[in-house]
Amino acid sequence: MNRIIFIISFLSLFQGVISAQNGTIRGNVFDQKTGEPIILGNVRLEGTNYGTNTDENGFFSLGNLPPKSYKLVATYVGYDSVVVDVTLKAGAIVYERILLTESAIELGTVNVSGRREQARTDVQISKVTVTPKQIRSLPSTGGESDIAQYLPVLPGIIVSGDQGGQLYIRGGSPVQNKILLDGMTIYNPFHTIGFFSVFETETIRSVDVLTGGFNAEYGGRVSAVVDIKTREGNKKRLSGLVSASPFQAKALIEGPIRPFNEKTGSSASFLVTGKHSYLNESSKIFYPYATDTTFFSFAAGDTSLANLGDFGLPYQYTDIYGKVSFLGGNGSKLNLFGFNFTDRFNFVGVADLNWTTTGLGSSFTLVPVNSNVVLDGSISFSNYEIALKEPDGGPRNSRISSYSAILNFNYFGDKSQITYGFEFNGFNTDLTFRNIFGADIQQQDFTTEVAGYFKYKYKLGNLIIEPGIRAQYYASQSSMSFEPRVGLKYNITDFLRIKAAGGFYSQNLISTVNELDVVNFFVGFLAGPEETLYEPGTRTPTNTRLQKSMHGVAGVEIDLSKTLELNIEPYYKNFTQLIAINRNKRKDSDPDFVTETGNAYGVDFSLRYESKQAYLWLTYSLGYVNRDDGEQVYPTVFDRRHNVNALGTYSFGKKNAWEASLRWNMGSGFPFTRTQGFYQDNTFDDLILTDILTGNFDLGTLLSPTRNDGRLSYYHRLDASLKRTFFFGEYAKLEVLASVTNVYNRENVFYVDRVSNNRVNQLPILPSLGMTFSF
Repeated sequence: MNRIIFIISFLSLFQGVISAQNGTIRGNVFDQKTGEPIILGNVRLEGTNYGTNTDENGFFSLGNLPPKSYKLVATYVGYDSVVVDVTLKAGAIVYERILLTESAIELGTVNVSGRREQARTDVQISKVTVTPKQIRSLPSTGGESDIAQYLPVLPGIIVSGDQGGQLYIRGGSPVQNKILLDGMTIYNPFHTIGFFSVFETETIRSVDVLTGGFNAEYGGRVSAVVDIKTREGNKKRLSGLVSASPFQAKALIEGPIRPFNEKTGSSASFLVTGKHSYLNESSKIFYPYATDTTFFSFAAGDTSLANLGDFGLPYQYTDIYGKVSFLGGNGSKLNLFGFNFTDRFNFVGVADLNWTTTGLGSSFTLVPVNSNVVLDGSISFSNYEIALKEPDGGPRNSRISSYSAILNFNYFGDKSQITYGFEFNGFNTDLTFRNIFGADIQQQDFTTEVAGYFKYKYKLGNLIIEPGIRAQYYASQSSMSFEPRVGLKYNITDFLRIKAAGGFYSQNLISTVNELDVVNFFVGFLAGPEETLYEPGTRTPTNTRLQKSMHGVAGVEIDLSKTLELNIEPYYKNFTQLIAINRNKRKDSDPDFVTETGNAYGVDFSLRYESKQAYLWLTYSLGYVNRDDGEQVYPTVFDRRHNVNALGTYSFGKKNAWEASLRWNMGSGFPFTRTQGFYQDNTFDDLILTDILTGNFDLGTLLSPTRNDGRLSYYHRLDASLKRTFFFGEYAKLEVLASVTNVYNRENVFYVDRVSNNRVNQLPILPSLGMTFSF
């Protein structure tokens, strides 16, 4: 490892000497009309092999260029190309601001693909980038598009259910997946209803979903990363939208504080958005048949069945998000943002759950005038609190307050890029949790995590190599974790590429959600244990108190045509240590935590077709997820062997004012532990008054000794939507969206109560009509 670091450091120093003799051309590409950055635009130097794509900020950098005169060409689909004459001197850095204008000529097909060019120049294994346009193309539940509904369409991602369902990514449970909002960790990103997240689709700029094998810039999780970045407010004019549907209402307002200056490139803008759900009231009117069905609650190991009756679907949430952005003339920018997300699930007589997340943060990009290194980072604070009240009165409360600071450095060379940085995370946890046996688990802790990483990307002919290393120090564990990572891609031809990635990963955060739970609305968090842990099923102490894993991913990308792409990725994750709360704790002397090992492996297939009017996305995932608790190896409750998704969107009519969408999902049944029999559960609390022979006691359940030895029936569901857009002038428009969730009213099983034998289904057919007015 020391030799590798020495070689990389030597290469970096050598590149620095060379770049002093050469120069750099960098800049930003914006939409001339709106001031919005052009993402994945193509930037090249005419008559040379130098070229690149713009990032999510519209930024590009071409480094280590010989000093001479160039013609800089910027292109993007649907826009007129722009050519800029640039004279570059030795050692100089030239910044160019490029404004692209929408083309008056309507293109019939997508002839230039920034995404495909990026696929040829970046490793991008196990990474899917989702745009707001793709999120909106999905037939949306309740007439409202949301990233929570789109993520399960992606290969390798499983959702356990419509109500309080959890997100599992290639064998990783929710706490093992890091969800980021502009660099800030969001601990509970999904509302209890399961269809909606805390993120507003209209504010999203991009979503990067890394399902495994991610490189050294990410850490602190052992499975996956979802990195969400928001956009700035409108830089040129006041604009916004209002919308309403049977599920929720929302509003957004944005505009310039200081309008975008085309000459200097500077601006200041704001954006504020809010949404509120009234499903607990509207469901009584629009979905009375859904409220008449039996509902299932599962929290802290208890199960209960009840009828919603006149209460309606018991879901409420309110999300508020605001952002102020300052853009400098050379590509530097500063964002200040804050939010308040609340959720309530109030099922009268069964459970009353509330959670709130508040946060403040700042993200920035600094482009020094005389340096070839670009800096970016973030500083943030958040507080998450959750409380659950149930008839047993047992305390179930959790709070986590976190502080983070991230600083990244990027150096752009001719065929290389060096990225390194530092990350600091601190969090307070306060948990009180009583299990089904009446045993309390409590923790009040403050801990910090400090990390540094280095990543080197180099293009050698058709080979792209991206080694990295991350060093993460966990203060509460007095433990340093060294985590080498690597990514590779080889361009066999212009249309055929192979790739591979792997690495070591660790984390200290633990969740109250157990991988044995079908659904658990109470999502609490605590720091990793400081007590002695034992290897699964033994009294042998472990050599670490961290959760750890190893990833290995391979893949092939094939461009079948200009509009058709095929991606195949086999993967393997080895979870060498997982830690969970001891749900079977009966007395104070029992340990609070238990350990497991496990693995997840399979293969994901995805086929994407995209043209001007049509978008088609087909995926198939074959997956296996197992855990070993020392007593037996068993499949987890989210081990879905087969999963198929088909999404199609077609635009038609004048100005493509009509849009029709279909989405079909089929998944094999989740595992469950079968029932063997019943017995009268006499607790013998009162030996004097208890009539042992004739007493009528509650039924206890005898389960199969083989865990999760049964399978539920297959799940499948068809969703459909039809959208019509009415245009009123240049900016104003009205979108009317009719959608149907579960078109053929499939009765997908959610669970079966073991004692009453009552079957609990997922949500039934849900038609809706939503309207959105934008101006």
